[in-house]
Amino acid sequence: HVQLVESGGGSVQPGGSVRLSCVASGYDVSVNCMGWFRQAPGKKREGIAVIETNGKITYADSVKGRFTISKDNAKNAVYLQMNSLKPEDTGMYYCAANRWVGLALSPFSYNFWGPGTQVTVS
Repeated sequence: HVQLVESGGGSVQPGGSVRLSCVASGYDVSVNCMGWFRQAPGKKREGIAVIETNGKITYADSVKGRFTISKDNAKNAVYLQMNSLKPEDTGMYYCAANRWVGLALSPFSYNFWGPGTQVTVS
């Protein structure tokens, strides 16, 4: 049974930082592609950051230079360090996983999802 659980969300002022965590069970993050997505009210879910099995990392243009994705295989976890947060970063943040991805930042490339954690920047 695959389970992804996000944590670390909350409310933060503009310019602040938040670190999100995603712990996987029943799923080996070391041999799978892991991604972070977000969805603002009334908007489509968008890819933010992805780390593929070969270590390749992809960021959305909107977060380049501000967000950092990392993975700890020993803890079977993926993290998203978010700095210099802006109000437009507000949304529900989801962790996603799949063995292989075509378009790394496309939500349609992922079969497994966590329930999400809310981040509010205001």
